[in-house]
Amino acid sequence: MSTRTFYSTSAMLAVALLVAACSKPAPQTEPVRAVKVSTVGLASFQSGSEFSGEVRPRVESRLGFRVAGKLVRRSVELGQTVKAGQVLAQLDPQDYKLAMDAARAQTAAAATNRDLAAADFKRFKELRDQNFISGAELERREASLKAAQAQLDQAQAQLNSQGNQTSYTTLVADRAGVVTAINAEAGQVVSAGTPVVQIAQDGPRDVVFSVPEDKVAMIKVGSAVEVRVWASKTTLKGLVREVAASADPVTRTFVVKVALDAKDSLALGTTVSVVPQAFDRSGVQVIKLPTSALVQSGKSTAVWVLDVASMTVRLQPITVATADGNEAVVAGGLEPGMRVVTAGVHVLSPGQKVTIYKGKVPEAPVASAQAAPETVAPAAALAASEPAAK
Repeated sequence: MSTRTFYSTSAMLAVALLVAACSKPAPQTEPVRAVKVSTVGLASFQSGSEFSGEVRPRVESRLGFRVAGKLVRRSVELGQTVKAGQVLAQLDPQDYKLAMDAARAQTAAAATNRDLAAADFKRFKELRDQNFISGAELERREASLKAAQAQLDQAQAQLNSQGNQTSYTTLVADRAGVVTAINAEAGQVVSAGTPVVQIAQDGPRDVVFSVPEDKVAMIKVGSAVEVRVWASKTTLKGLVREVAASADPVTRTFVVKVALDAKDSLALGTTVSVVPQAFDRSGVQVIKLPTSALVQSGKSTAVWVLDVASMTVRLQPITVATADGNEAVVAGGLEPGMRVVTAGVHVLSPGQKVTIYKGKVPEAPVASAQAAPETVAPAAALAASEPAAK
C-alpha cells in the first residue's frame, strides 16, 4: 500500500514539473534609468575660427654668384646677422684674373695700333694739303684710323667686362639681414645663379597662415586680424596684406599674409595664433549642447528628448552646424524649451521611462528659452553678427 502511494505521488510531481516548464516566464520589468537633462535655449557663441601661423620676413633673398666657379670660402653661418656690403662667400678668381690680364694686353695692343693709324693719318693729311697724294689715299688712311679706334673700344669694353666678371667672384650682401639658409659649402663647384646663401632682409615682418577653400572668400585684403603670440601670450593687431590667388597644389589651402606694425618686432619663425575678424562670431545667439548629448542614429545625429508628462524619451534627429569649444552648435531639429538628455544617452531606448538625476547641485538649464533660429550655420552666424556690431 505504501509503495502504491509513493508511485502516485511521484507521478503527480512529474506532471506538475512538466506543466511548470511549458508555461511562459513572467515578463521582466524594464528598469527606470536616471538621466541628466538640460533645457534647450539660446546661448552666445564664444569662439571663432583660429589658425596657426608663423612669422616670416617680408623680403627673403636667395643670393648666388653671377659667374661659375669653385667655392673656396664661406664667411657666414646660419643665423648670423650681416650688414650691407659684407662678404658672404668667395669663388676661386684665378681663371678670371688671367682672362682680365689677357683683355688688358689686347687693349694695349689695340691702343698701339690706333696710335700708329693716327700718326699715318696725320702725315698723309699734310701730304694731301700739299697735293702730293690723292684724296682717295687720305680716305683709306682715315678708314684705317677709325677701324683701329673701334678695335681699341672693343678691347676696352672687353677689359671692363672681364673686370666685372672678376669682381663677381666675391659674393656680398646687398641688404642688411639675417642668414636663414646655407645652400653651398667650400669646395663645391657652383654654376652661375645657384643659390648659396639665403638672407631675410631687415624690415617689416609678415604672419603667414593658410585657410581652407570654403573660407578664403571671407578674407579680404585690408581686413583686421588678431595675432596671439604662443610663447608670450602677447596679442597684436595686423592687416591682411595678401591673399594667394591659387591654392597650394599639395594642401589645397590658400596662403594669407598679414602685415604687422613695424614696432612689433617678432623673431623669425615665431609660432602665433591668427584670428581673422571676418570669422568672429562672438555674441551670436545659437543653440548649443554638450557633445555628451549626441548619439549616432544611422547616418544622422540625434538626441534623446524627454517627454515630461510621461517621463519617457524619444529620439530626435538634429543638424549640427559646427563646434564651439567642447559644445556642438545645433542648426536645426530643436526648439527652446525642450528637455534633452545630456548623460546616459547610450543605454536608452525609444519610449523608455526615466527619472531625472538630481545631484548635490541642481542642474542648470543651458539658457533661457527664447525664439530659436531656423538655421545656425557659420555663414548665417556671420551675417547675424554684422547688424549686432552696428
